Amino acid sequence: MSSKHNAVRLCLLALNAWAVGVSAQVSDQVNLLQPIVVTATTSARNAGDAPASVTVVDGLSLRRRPVNDLADALRGLVGVDLEDTGLGRRGISIRGMSSEHTLMLVDGQRINASSSAIAHSDFELGWMPAEAIERVEVVRGPMSSLYGSDALGGVVNIITRSATDRWQGSVSGHALITDHGLDGNQYKSGFYLGGPLVPGKLGINVWGEYRYRDALQDAAMPGLTALDQQRAKTGHVGLSWTPDARQRIDLSASAGNEDQEGVRGSSAATLYTARNDVQRRRYALSHTGDWGWGETQLRVYRSTLERETWRSDGVDTSGPNRFVDTVGDGRVSFALGESHTLTLGAETRRETLEDPSVNRAGRKSLTHYALFAQDEILLGERWELVLGSRFDHHEDYGWETSPRAYLMFHATDALTFKAGAGRGFKAPSLKQLSPEYESWAAMGGRGIIRGNPELKPETNRSYELGADYEQGRWSASAMLFRNDVRNLIETVRQPSCDVRGRVCLEYENLSRARLQGLELTAGVDISPKWRLDTNYTYLDARDLTNDERLADRSRHRANATLGWTPTEQLATRVRVEYIGEQYRSAILDERSAYTLLHWYVDYEVHRNLSLHAGIENLTDKRLANDDASIYGRADEGRRYFIGLTASF
Repeated sequence: MSSKHNAVRLCLLALNAWAVGVSAQVSDQVNLLQPIVVTATTSARNAGDAPASVTVVDGLSLRRRPVNDLADALRGLVGVDLEDTGLGRRGISIRGMSSEHTLMLVDGQRINASSSAIAHSDFELGWMPAEAIERVEVVRGPMSSLYGSDALGGVVNIITRSATDRWQGSVSGHALITDHGLDGNQYKSGFYLGGPLVPGKLGINVWGEYRYRDALQDAAMPGLTALDQQRAKTGHVGLSWTPDARQRIDLSASAGNEDQEGVRGSSAATLYTARNDVQRRRYALSHTGDWGWGETQLRVYRSTLERETWRSDGVDTSGPNRFVDTVGDGRVSFALGESHTLTLGAETRRETLEDPSVNRAGRKSLTHYALFAQDEILLGERWELVLGSRFDHHEDYGWETSPRAYLMFHATDALTFKAGAGRGFKAPSLKQLSPEYESWAAMGGRGIIRGNPELKPETNRSYELGADYEQGRWSASAMLFRNDVRNLIETVRQPSCDVRGRVCLEYENLSRARLQGLELTAGVDISPKWRLDTNYTYLDARDLTNDERLADRSRHRANATLGWTPTEQLATRVRVEYIGEQYRSAILDERSAYTLLHWYVDYEVHRNLSLHAGIENLTDKRLANDDASIYGRADEGRRYFIGLTASF
């Protein structure tokens, strides 16, 4: 059967599952407990009542499977794709938008986006241990109305575990062994500890992790590496002080060191070793208050990333680089009458880049200022409207306004209809805006890229319409979405070049794109021991400038997980991923569709000790290691997983 027929069958099955879920009448059963989310409005809400398309990944589930980085944690979510960024590295793409348009947050605080200045960067993904994660909230669609620049495609917010009134902790470790003699094995261990130092007053949480991955050799050229060797260490300590029942003060410091090393080939047909040494630091101080009349939050935090790079052949590298974000923000939320909940806030952010190519001084900074407002309006018993807007001031191009409106109708306690529209933007990077920026590394060393201070922000007008249903043993959702993207920044070849023998390129606002599609999810407790969860994403992504499909995006993606719990101690599940064919270009064949199959099992030896095992990629799809000209990122093939978690 052809891949198109398979895609049609998957679409019909997903539609049927959703329709059956919505029509099922099981009011005599207790509703499933919905997860809490804060990213969509900054206040805590049930996921089904959030004015946005939100998916929540529970931290406990992450600790039961092999998660090397955040990309592994989000793999298989509806509307989410892992974008190939080159050199075997990945980025998180939401609804077909570039991974550079996904804003990364930790506890609502932004993390430096190194991809704005470093090619093939994935340095945002691997420094938050699964052991420290309470949950991950993924918002699909622009959220610049709350978070400003970079949230053009969506937001990924990692919520970390916090200290409680009793001591709790866990230790875990796992190994992932490949089924071929090309290495690529992974090993990881981590811990978490949290509890009261002074009961009722002062708490502490501490976590750490060590990760190691052998380099995966290229099957066609064993002297090269398809995936770099990776070694990473992370640590954190946080204090929480509650001077009284109304206030809480949090102080934390986090650190992460990561080394990546691989063997590459050059245009001169020689091999060389490339190494990246990355250090990340984050410091945060916050105060939250619940005063009866309303809630307040004040925060000051600083995030840094430093990267040193080296090549054995002596060729100049693009580093060293240093990114610094220093942010101060505050907000106040209060009820206005019986129907309105207002949130008002302000933010100032100092962004600094140290890079030898950004200008003659090797350093450039910008200061951002922002004001935002949000009104959560109850329109009777079943209708709710959320209005919000943010006003960002950028010292190079002035004010940017990001409005958003979201309407919800709670038809029943189980069924909610949603409709929303919003605008997002992404400011050009410091390199792109610098008139002195010049890089001689383009086009394999033949091209020169220069900055452009006349650039405008990239923008996205987004619309969505859908419904969520959850009652008893059934859950389902359907969401239509559309993104109209303008002023996408591209490198454009200039008609002439002032350097003989070279090609001059410049950043320009050129492209327009339309990304629209459908997201479906469905889940059902087939019986007390069996559970089925499925999702399906249809994406129509077009480059309107050239009137052709956007490359490297699957029109059809589907995932399904079937779980079986034969006893209270034993659980097992099978997960299937379907990735549809991908358009590459007018002169290249499409990348064929493929299916991956994974199996996992968990066994509770004791209430404080669990064993985990499984086989990933059961059918041994090799992808890029079989045909690097077709697939970009190598898959390690079949691999065996074993892990252990001890908790108290």
